Amino acid sequence: MPSLFAKIINGEVPCHKILEDDRFLAFLDIRPINPGHTLVIPKQEIDYLFDLDDQLLGDLTVFAKRVARMIEQAVECERIGVMVAGLEVPHAHVHLVPIKAIADLNFAHAKEADQEALSAVADMIRAHAGE
Repeated sequence: MPSLFAKIINGEVPCHKILEDDRFLAFLDIRPINPGHTLVIPKQEIDYLFDLDDQLLGDLTVFAKRVARMIEQAVECERIGVMVAGLEVPHAHVHLVPIKAIADLNFAHAKEADQEALSAVADMIRAHAGE
């Protein structure tokens, strides 16, 4: 059965896309820890991040770096925190979370965001795609 992320990749479930290429997709988390919280996934459906082959894992990291730079330009933060929990959805993914302190990297802070707020944040981040 396809994961939620596979359904997002296939356009069956809507998302607020930040950046996409032929192998990776970045989109806003619908339960963000902070505004700009973005998920980066490979389009290839592999459950566990460390089951990705070395090339794909390396390229995912480079893609995530580009997305992180976009978020930094759009959202007030000290850094972009990176988390890999890997239990929420059976599809490898990396969380990029704008943070001001280490305590910000806590899923207990996640709250359902309304679609208008997500759309506005996505627009702000995408505006920095060329930087």
